[in-house]
Amino acid sequence: MFQLVLLGFMEGNYSTRRLAKACKTDIRFMYLLQGKPAPSHNKFWDFIKHRLQGEVCEHLFYQLVEYLREAGEIDFSNLFVDGTKIEANANRYSFVWKKSTNNYEQKLDVKVTELLARLYNEYLMEIPAGTNVKGCLEILTALAKNKDIEFVHGRGKRKTQLQRDIETLSSYNTRKDKYTNYNQTFKGRNSFSKTDTDATFMRMKDDHMMNGQLKPGYNLQLGVEGGYIVGADISDERSDVQTLIPLLERIEKGSGKRHKNIVADAGYESEENYKHLESHNQAAYIKPINYEKSKTRKYKTNEYLRQNMPYDPDTDTYICPAGQLFSYSHTTQKKSTRGYASTLTTYECHSCSTCPKKPHCTRAKGNRKLYVSKDFEALRQAARARITSEQGNILRVNRSIQAEGAFGVLKQDCGFRRFLRRGKTNVFTETLLFAMAFNVNKFHNKMTQNISGVFFHLPNTA
Repeated sequence: MFQLVLLGFMEGNYSTRRLAKACKTDIRFMYLLQGKPAPSHNKFWDFIKHRLQGEVCEHLFYQLVEYLREAGEIDFSNLFVDGTKIEANANRYSFVWKKSTNNYEQKLDVKVTELLARLYNEYLMEIPAGTNVKGCLEILTALAKNKDIEFVHGRGKRKTQLQRDIETLSSYNTRKDKYTNYNQTFKGRNSFSKTDTDATFMRMKDDHMMNGQLKPGYNLQLGVEGGYIVGADISDERSDVQTLIPLLERIEKGSGKRHKNIVADAGYESEENYKHLESHNQAAYIKPINYEKSKTRKYKTNEYLRQNMPYDPDTDTYICPAGQLFSYSHTTQKKSTRGYASTLTTYECHSCSTCPKKPHCTRAKGNRKLYVSKDFEALRQAARARITSEQGNILRVNRSIQAEGAFGVLKQDCGFRRFLRRGKTNVFTETLLFAMAFNVNKFHNKMTQNISGVFFHLPNTA
């Protein structure tokens, strides 16, 4: 059964119905069946859902990675990382926003407080002070039952005030439970989809409406070496910067090995990522965010940029173009979403009010301040030196070829633009099946082209 599923993913048959049809029409699938009856699409769905779910599929994937290592196709030296956003199998207009939910909940709390205050006054003998919504609802329901009040509905029927109070309180209680459930579903995110609660609304590149419409999706992260996918992860983070460490931890847990060099684009640069790689003895070949801009003439000649200001390490001061000193002011801590605390040093100029060059320097009403993370700057300079070396140039070229090439095969060649399954676990299983199919196809192509054991694409030089 697994062979049929893997062959289907190798041929681009991702849906269970297309797999079931191929078993009846494709001679390659018939050969694997060995005369057995073709499974129905329900059999394929049940097998993928229950037999390949969770750690089972991931264990099979890393068995294939280990086989490639033994075959000399990978050696855990250089890992090329990249990510892309793929749309989830969810309604595009089933969004729930955290900010709106908080606003609605705050307004509801005000209404609940006003209603409870009125009920305490009207039903003073029945409702003790301090009773919550559910307690008041139980007391009023019991009171209506004791008084034999019949609830009426429909046009022409007149409701009693007690029935109106019970219905209003019940609706408030239902809405409160709904907002509580929403807040538990967010899990640190700003949005989710009602039809796939694990999906987050993100901005996709293939925006056919050209209006920046957000769509429910997942951030797919791949680690590639030697043209093979050696690691994959599904994230609900909209940016790539928080996805690097979880991907590396998953690869290390599944394969039991670490890559020596980590090559990624500017979207993965952060002090937390640099520190993590340094603590694990991994070299970071991450392009700085300002790398391309720093090569322009406008950037180099802008004397008001903090990077272009002279710095005196003895006095720990910066000197602005007007000759004024930026001296040390204070130190603050800044935490990331993963809890990493970075130290920011603040420098302040105390003579901006009388400086004739202030309109060209800053728009601040008071004195200009500089915020510097010294650890981050040192790590960035080290990464910049690595990526501009001869080896760094080769690794950056291969990241564009290998990591982005895997996404090109997935999205362009295979036409995979949207997940077919719902839920983060099911989506991850679908991703691993694609990764295994991709690796088998790659292994076959490299053998037929007699390029086995080739790790790099060396650029042609004049």
